[in-house]
Amino acid sequence: MTTRAASLPHPRRRSSAGTPIVGTVTRGTTNPNRLRRMDRWIAATHGAALRRAADPVAVDLGYGAAPWTAVELLGRLRTAAPRARVVGVEIEPARVAAARPYERDGLAFRHGGFEIPVSGRPQLIRAANVLRQYDEDEVAAVWERLCARLAPADGHARGGLLVEGTCDEIGRRHVWVALGPEGPRTVTFAARLGSLERPSDLAERLPKALIHRNVPGEPVHAFLRDFDRAWAAAAPYASYGARQRWIRAVRDLAADWPVKDSPARWRQGEVTVAWGALAPRGLSRTVPAPPMERSR
Repeated sequence: MTTRAASLPHPRRRSSAGTPIVGTVTRGTTNPNRLRRMDRWIAATHGAALRRAADPVAVDLGYGAAPWTAVELLGRLRTAAPRARVVGVEIEPARVAAARPYERDGLAFRHGGFEIPVSGRPQLIRAANVLRQYDEDEVAAVWERLCARLAPADGHARGGLLVEGTCDEIGRRHVWVALGPEGPRTVTFAARLGSLERPSDLAERLPKALIHRNVPGEPVHAFLRDFDRAWAAAAPYASYGARQRWIRAVRDLAADWPVKDSPARWRQGEVTVAWGALAPRGLSRTVPAPPMERSR
């Protein structure tokens, strides 16, 4: 299911607040605990920013046919930021109606799309398995729109965080891009290591901005090739377990690639790399927010 106008409002579709809804209805498939890896990473890396925020609002954009991911996001964020609130946003009205019985203190559901129908600027927008169903050439416009809705940076904070990516049906393999108001920052690869034959198995879960770029000559292809080589070289560590093999492979990989995290995250089956090292050739390394959106 794709659309050629995902970044433009549909004039006949409006939210309950009367604003034009931006986007298209997608399949809405979801499962409990599917986004646990992404949620844990968000809590670990963005929890401090949520704690400091005057109004720590997080948006679960496109939560799907059931509200499990929004419910779970609230619980996981509150381990790091007890005042965090989650707003689940869905473009299909029937899904919003079905989710309403799950509302409670800190958790609400709204009808809407990429326009993000919440007041103020969210500290977090999570969009998992949403852009997977759009066309690659629509991604930059959607990123731009969503980044423009994030809490702005100031002298003490980098601003809000957009996390956009894709995972398999039960959350064993996941790849996501983290973006701020200024544009893309990092790409994170995460996996249940016991199910991984080689790091390049994660290629099938690359987000839409990268999945069609896993071809010779593109940075993400070179990165996965080098990761497989480091994984093969670390084979002797397999006797200590897949986790130790992964840590050794990432440590070797960091000699040639700008790995942005530490062994504490590698132990979780993750590795985070600077976006600029993996960005598709010929495309801008950043996605600036349009001036007209900054005044919201």
